[in-house]
Amino acid sequence: MNNRRLIIPVLAITALGGVCSFAQSKKNIIDEVAWVVGDEAIFRSDVEDMYQEMRQSGTMIPGDPYCVIPEQIAVEKLYLHQAKLDTIEVSESTVRARVEQQINNFINQLGSKEKVEEYFHKSIPVLREYYVEYMRNNAIVQEVQKSLTEGIKVTPNEVRKYFDSLPADSVPYVPMKVETQIITMNPNIPRQEIEDVKARLREYADRVNRGEADFSTLAIMYSEDGSAMMGGELGFRPKSAYVPEFANVAFNLSDPKKVSRIVETEYGYHIIQLIEKRGEQANVRHILLTPKVSSKDLSDATNRLDSIRKEIVGGAFSFGEAAGVLSQDKDTRNNNGIMINENDRSSRFEMQELAPEISRKVENMNPGDISEAFVMKNNKNKDVAAIVRLTNRIPGHRANLSDDYNLIKKMYEDHCREEILKEWLEKKIKETYVRIEEGWNNCDFRYNGWIKEYN
Repeated sequence: MNNRRLIIPVLAITALGGVCSFAQSKKNIIDEVAWVVGDEAIFRSDVEDMYQEMRQSGTMIPGDPYCVIPEQIAVEKLYLHQAKLDTIEVSESTVRARVEQQINNFINQLGSKEKVEEYFHKSIPVLREYYVEYMRNNAIVQEVQKSLTEGIKVTPNEVRKYFDSLPADSVPYVPMKVETQIITMNPNIPRQEIEDVKARLREYADRVNRGEADFSTLAIMYSEDGSAMMGGELGFRPKSAYVPEFANVAFNLSDPKKVSRIVETEYGYHIIQLIEKRGEQANVRHILLTPKVSSKDLSDATNRLDSIRKEIVGGAFSFGEAAGVLSQDKDTRNNNGIMINENDRSSRFEMQELAPEISRKVENMNPGDISEAFVMKNNKNKDVAAIVRLTNRIPGHRANLSDDYNLIKKMYEDHCREEILKEWLEKKIKETYVRIEEGWNNCDFRYNGWIKEYN
């Protein structure tokens, strides 16, 4: 692959953006060198490709694209060069799994593979390879940035001074948020359903161990995990990356030709095959199957929760007390059922941050209300019965320290990271050979030092 890349928002496809008035006049030269960074060239065609892709995806460009885009490419090259010096790598299997997930998202959004190819004017295989390069480079850049900024620690006093220094129009508006508690109940799963799942896994393991089937092929065909598209491969990860039951078996495997015993985790039932070990990390593949829940079992669970709800409303015990004793949601059970937002570790959620089923329930509830029981997907993608209590509804407002400390702290940490990276980049630019050709250098660049005396 050359150094062109696809820049497309990973969560949504937006409408095409407008065309800059001077774009067409600059396309008649295909391979003109625009910049040279170190020993690598940035071609006009690289800039044009990236510009067209950003327009197509609706990505906003903060300024002249023929200034902004080559600088972005040059910055990426500096990070990638540092990654080589520091031997920073990312898991190829993880990158490709993310690419497949993104392409599947596009297919779901647009309706078919054919419509995706028509929209992007690229075949799926070509789109896939563009995305592999983009996501690989993006992941490497993130790892370099993380290594440069991992030592950031801020104090409450620093956060307060930062907030006090913000101009009034820079204080963010915080949308309405809610605080909730939850109790979940897992439906009973018939023993026969579990035995059927185990029998299927034993059959797969026997076929692999006898040399009659390839593990990765069976994973693609039957595994219910997102890694199925990559033949069940999970990439090099440390033991701490997995739940203990899975890790204990996976890291004790020694023969890549053999398949593990059946492993039960909170996600379901697995069989595992070792690919390779490197020091404290291992790359394994697995097949995940989950026992299916019948509508009757889900109905029985919701009925049990509705009975519990009546007792809470009747004053027999509080919602928090019931959660601590009865809830099967391990993330909230020991916290009085209080839900925690993984984005900022606070108890507050914007409505779109909640699971859709919960959001629909609390939308019209008042603080103190408890929902009737309903069925939802938990964070392990399993169907469970649940009831939720709306604890608090915080109206939209301008951020302040007493109500939004975590948000302001994150803003200050992001500011510190940006300053550290800016300082590092400008030092790296100063130390790196850079030549910007005539016609490309009349720009107000984001970073200082690009224009050298020999330009």
